[in-house]
Amino acid sequence: MHIAKTIKCIALYFLLMILPACGGGGGGSSTTTSYSIRGTVSGLIGNVVLQDNNSDTLSITSNGTFTFATPVANSSNYNVSILTQPADQTCNLSNSSGTTTANVSSISLTCTNIPILSLPNRSINPSNLAVIVSANDPNSVAIANYYQSTRGIPAANIITVNVPTGSDTISDTNFATLKAAIDAQLPSNIQATLLTWTAPSRVVGTGTCVMSITSAMAFGFNASYCANTCALTTASAYFNSETAQPWQDFQMRPSMMLGASSVAAAESLINTGLSADATYPAGDGYLMNTSDQYRNVRWYDYTNLPALWSGNSGIQLNYINNSAGTASDTISGKSNVLFYFTGLASVPNITTNIYQPGAIADSLTSFGGYLPGGNGQMSITSWLNAGVTASYGTVAEPCNFTEKFSQASVLIDQYYRGATLIEAYWKAVQMPGQGLFVGEPLAQPFRDTPSFTINGRQYQISTRALRANSNYSLQYLTGSSSNWTTLMAFPAVTRARPQVLYAPLPPANATQIRWVGPCTMNSNQQCTLGSSN
Repeated sequence: MHIAKTIKCIALYFLLMILPACGGGGGGSSTTTSYSIRGTVSGLIGNVVLQDNNSDTLSITSNGTFTFATPVANSSNYNVSILTQPADQTCNLSNSSGTTTANVSSISLTCTNIPILSLPNRSINPSNLAVIVSANDPNSVAIANYYQSTRGIPAANIITVNVPTGSDTISDTNFATLKAAIDAQLPSNIQATLLTWTAPSRVVGTGTCVMSITSAMAFGFNASYCANTCALTTASAYFNSETAQPWQDFQMRPSMMLGASSVAAAESLINTGLSADATYPAGDGYLMNTSDQYRNVRWYDYTNLPALWSGNSGIQLNYINNSAGTASDTISGKSNVLFYFTGLASVPNITTNIYQPGAIADSLTSFGGYLPGGNGQMSITSWLNAGVTASYGTVAEPCNFTEKFSQASVLIDQYYRGATLIEAYWKAVQMPGQGLFVGEPLAQPFRDTPSFTINGRQYQISTRALRANSNYSLQYLTGSSSNWTTLMAFPAVTRARPQVLYAPLPPANATQIRWVGPCTMNSNQQCTLGSSN
C-alpha cells in the first residue's frame, strides 16, 4: 500500500508539471492583441471609398465616424488611403498611417466641393425679346398674338402702342413720341425688339436724312446714322461683338421687322423660324461676285470662306465669280440653300430655289429696304416671299459702302456659334443706320447648349460658341490668394466649331475657378466670362 501511494504521488507530480506546458494552466496565454482602425469624416456629399493596407475596403456615404472591418494586430502598421473620390468633391486624409499600440481613432477625412461654374449664355431668348404691336392695325395684333403663343413670349413683353400705319414713313418728331411710348413700357431685361407692322418702315428727318425704323428703334433717331451725302455713317458698337446683352453693354436694342405682307404669310414665316431651332442643318451657301461692278463689291469677303468652312462643318460655301459676265449672275433650281449673298438691283430665279429653315439672303443694292416696292429695285420682302427666313436692305442711298451691308464672314460665324438670327444679322453690319432688318428674329438653327461638368476626375467643357482666333483659359484661386493661376489654356481655332475640351481638376485647396476669354464689349481684350461661387 505504501508503495502504491508513493507511485500515485509521483504520477500526480508529473501531471502537474506537464499541464502548464500544454497551455492548460493559468500562468499565460498565446492570444495576439489587435486594435480597431477608425476615424471621422466631414463635408462629404456622395460616396467615398477608403482602403486600409491596400486590402480592407470601406465605402462611406455619410458624415460622422467610420470603422474598418478588420482590426490590426498590436505593433503592426496601418495605412489608410482613398481608393475612390466622390464624383464632385476632393477628400483629404490626415493622421492616416502609423503603428498600432491601442485602438486608433485619430484618422480624419475632410471633403470639399470641387469648384464648378456655368458657361455664359450668348444668345437672346424669348424672355428678353419685346414684341411691339400697333394697336390700330388688326394684322399687327393678330401677328403679335401668334408670335407670342408660338414663341412663348411673356405677356409683359408685349408692348402695344399707337402707330401711324397709313404711310411708309414717319417723321423724326412723331417717331420720337412713338419710341418714348415704347421705351416707357419695356421691362428692364429686354435686349431686342420685333416690330409686327410693315409700315412705316422709314424715319425721315430734316433734309435727306433717313433711317430705317429698325435702326432708329435700336439707336434712336440720330443724324449721324444717316448720310446726307455719299459718306460713311456712325458705326455700331454691336458689330461682331460677343455680347448677349446689347442693352446692358451698349445701351441699344437690335430690332427686326417681321416683314410679312399678311397674317397668313407671317404665321408661315414664324413657323419656319421655329422649325429651324437647334436643327444643326447641313446647308449650302452661295457667295456671288456678279457682273454688276457697282454692286459686287463684297466679293473680297467671300474668296477665302469656302476653304475656311470646308471639312466637317456641315456648311458647303460656294464662291461664284462672274465678274467678267461670261456666266450667270444668279443661282436657280438649288435645294438646301442656307446662305445667299449677292449684288444685283434685282435677283432673278430666287423662287426656283429651296431654302432651309433659318436661311438668310440679301443683295447689295440701294433700295432693297425701301418698302413696299423697293423704289424700282427688288424689295427685301421678295426674299421672304421666296422662303428665306430673314433679309436686309437699305432704305436710302448707301453709295455701295460695304460697311452698310452684311459681312458674310461675320454673319456665318456668329450664326454657327449659336446666335439667334437677329443677333447674327445685326452683328454682321458695321454701319446699319440706313438698313432695314426683316425676318423671324429668334430662329436659331445652331443653338449652343454649353455644359461644364466633372467627368472622370477632370473638367469637361462642351460648347460651339468659342470665337475663332481667340484665347480661352481656365484659372483658379487657392486659399486667400488673389493671384489667379492658369489651370489650362486652350489653343485657338481658325473657325467656329463644336468643341469638347478637357482640363485637370485644380488643387484640393482651390477655392474658386473662372472661365476667361474675349470680352463681350471688346473681343481684343480678355475678361472673366464665368466663375464659380
